[in-house]
Amino acid sequence: MGDIARLSANISSFRYPDGTVALSDINIPVAAGEFAALLGANGSGKTTLLKIMDGLIRDYQGEMLLDGSNILKLHPKDIYRKMGLVFQNPDDQLFASSVYEDVAFGPRNMGFDEQTVAERVGVALEQVDMAGLSAKNIHHLSYGQKKRVCIAGLLAMGHGILLLDEPTAGLDPMGEQRMMELLSRLNRESGVTIVMATHSVDLVPLFLDRLHILSKGRVVRGGTPEEVFTAPAEMADVKLRLPYIAELIHQLKNEEQMPFKRIPLTIGEARREIAGLYGQGHVDE
Repeated sequence: MGDIARLSANISSFRYPDGTVALSDINIPVAAGEFAALLGANGSGKTTLLKIMDGLIRDYQGEMLLDGSNILKLHPKDIYRKMGLVFQNPDDQLFASSVYEDVAFGPRNMGFDEQTVAERVGVALEQVDMAGLSAKNIHHLSYGQKKRVCIAGLLAMGHGILLLDEPTAGLDPMGEQRMMELLSRLNRESGVTIVMATHSVDLVPLFLDRLHILSKGRVVRGGTPEEVFTAPAEMADVKLRLPYIAELIHQLKNEEQMPFKRIPLTIGEARREIAGLYGQGHVDE
């Protein structure tokens, strides 16, 4: 992960047309190559903040920087060459008849010749594991496949920054896992900077570098998963919970007085903690 801030959101206030304050006192930097999450309950301001980051919402108080430049002063083409937003519902984003035509739309609009467009589409579909489905009708795809095509459309345009609104919403557990593995691979292997809005606390510790918890339009906590997930009561205050495995270990530590040194966030971490206790003779049969 790099040290250069690709995105920097410093939003003092944004109000809806009816006067409702949607965001306030937001200060979120996103480093190059970072995989970050905006974590919060429904109505916390996650989607609104993503739209500000992408330049879709512009009437806010504050400053949104993309690679050090104020996004309000950039031409939309300069933004979309670098960054794109994947909506929660892929049907709001897909419009062409086939997978190929949908993914090719962006590169064509950028002025690339057909050979270059074909090359970009091919690489993008390969990146999202859809290479064999380029001729398939969009309407015949599964929900998860549609989300992958949306991501491919942005990758084909050369985007180094992906903003995703609830990318695992509507997917079954296996689909959630596959989507997060795909995003992790794009981040780790291709260096794509990713910011995703989510309320899925169980997936976050497995894949992400940093979290920013939003509640009522404010960032109430930020840091690594280990720094953010500390206690059930504090998470409940923002209408969230600890990951299930962390909740279990927290209860064992505080109610059963089991001497865990730390609260693990994943099954692998919990297994090592428990194995350590067994090795020390602290856990009864």
